[in-house]
Amino acid sequence: MDLQEGIIFTLEIVGTIAFAASGAMVGIRKSMDIFGVCVLGVLTSVGGGMTRDIIVGVIPPAVFQRPAYVIVAAVTSCLFFAGTYFRKISADEEFHGIYDKIMMAMDSVGLGIFTVVGVNTGIGQGYGDNTFLLVFLGTITGVGGGLMRDLMAGVPPYIFVRHIYACASIIGAMACVFLSRQTDIVTAMTAGMLAVIVMRVLAAYYRWNLPRLNGKDRE
Repeated sequence: MDLQEGIIFTLEIVGTIAFAASGAMVGIRKSMDIFGVCVLGVLTSVGGGMTRDIIVGVIPPAVFQRPAYVIVAAVTSCLFFAGTYFRKISADEEFHGIYDKIMMAMDSVGLGIFTVVGVNTGIGQGYGDNTFLLVFLGTITGVGGGLMRDLMAGVPPYIFVRHIYACASIIGAMACVFLSRQTDIVTAMTAGMLAVIVMRVLAAYYRWNLPRLNGKDRE
């Protein structure tokens, strides 16, 4: 493994931990048992990547070729469950107060990392000239796992109801794609990842949202 591959693998592990934590948090808030929490954590971490790999024809998907991702996600989920269980934090007490902050931080980091990992995978598969496909792959890798997590947990998908989310992934993916044609891939991935994270933090701080209709608007 050369330096570039090592950096990308490290990013993938960090992203796996971040998304596993966010999936575990949803499972804990929904009062799931440890198995349910682990399933959500793992699915959040690898769901987008599996979808991406199927689209570009990587069969079996990378998660089955390198089970380290599943192991890391499962361990992370179990640690979050154990920390909550042994501290006896309920969804109505202390946990409720820190949930949104942890979710925002973990989802932002995971979204930024997996968005650029998706773009890099598309480039590695020979689609470097297909801008639309690369941006799509980056976005689906970033938001796909969280979408599956929320559907399984029976909650409104995070990407549709929270501050700028999928749009941040699209912008980060576009930045990564265009910079990859001007500089090396690690620099492009770093810039794209930071663009996603910064946009998510700013959106949360300033409460940026896309226009929406509520029940009163429709009457």
